[in-house]
Formats: sequence, structure tokens, C-alpha cells
Amino acid sequence: MGFRSLVWKTTKKYLTVGLVGITVSDRYASIVPVRGHSMSPTFNPHGSTSLGSLTDDYVLVEKFCLEKYKFSHGDVVIFCSPSDHKKRNIKRITGLPGDWIRTPSTYDALKIPEGHCWVEGDNSASSFDSRSYGPIPLGLIQGRATHIIWPPQRIGKVDGRIPQSGLTF
Repeated sequence: MGFRSLVWKTTKKYLTVGLVGITVSDRYASIVPVRGHSMSPTFNPHGSTSLGSLTDDYVLVEKFCLEKYKFSHGDVVIFCSPSDHKKRNIKRITGLPGDWIRTPSTYDALKIPEGHCWVEGDNSASSFDSRSYGPIPLGLIQGRATHIIWPPQRIGKVDGRIPQSGLTF
């Protein structure tokens, strides 16, 4: 009876911790790795190395912004790719519903429809973003990156200012 009781207590403890962890990760905040160069120098400024994920930036993603889709110009957001729902992208919001964006390929002005936003990577030379697939639905956004939490020498708040180089307006 003692062994069974111990197993039951341990199982309850781990199930409780697991359920609380899933709830926090799903509703409030999570930690997300940043891969690639499209957001350099904001994330992964030194490029990829043979160490891989040890040198990649990891960011804290808050999800309170999803309740009423409260976003601002310059917010860095994580979203499902509009071209492949299995992939997650991280880009900076450069246009919100009602804004006018000048597209670099055609030099036309495009008004961002309600319920959508325009996202671009800080490194325009290696970024597949709204310049390629157009405005994205706000419903694809999974959260806002607020802090870099890894590597230790880069710990800090994510800058919400839009870089002047490379972004279209």
C-alpha cells in the first residue's frame, strides 16, 4: 500500500505542475527560440554558429495583447506563417489596420484592411514577410516578444522602435 500511495502522490504532483505549466504557456506567457537572420540585429546579431541553439536568442512572449488585439507600431510579434501554418515567424509590426503602406516592388500604396497588420523583418535582405505575402490577419498572432532572456549577455527588453533602415512606409 505504501508504494502505491507514493506513486499516486507523485503522479498527482506532476500532473498538477504540468497542467499549471500548460495553462501559463497557453494563456499568459511562453519562451520562444528565435532562429534565422531576418530580425538581425535585434535578435541573433552575430549570426549562426556551430553551437546552434546555445547562441540563438530566446525571447519571453506575453499573450495578454491577444485578448483585444492591442498592438502598436514597432511591436515584435510571433505569428503562424500565412504560407505554412506549421511554422512560426517573428517580425516587427510596421502597419496597423487603416494604415497606408508603400510596396517596394510596385511602388503602389496599399491600405491595410481591418483585422490585419503589416509585418517586416529588421533585416530586409533576408526576411520573408508582408512584402512577400501581404498583410497578415491579426488572428495569426500568437503573442508579443517583450524580453530577450537568453543568452545571458543579451538579457533585456526588446526595443519597440522601428529601425529606419529597410522598412517600408
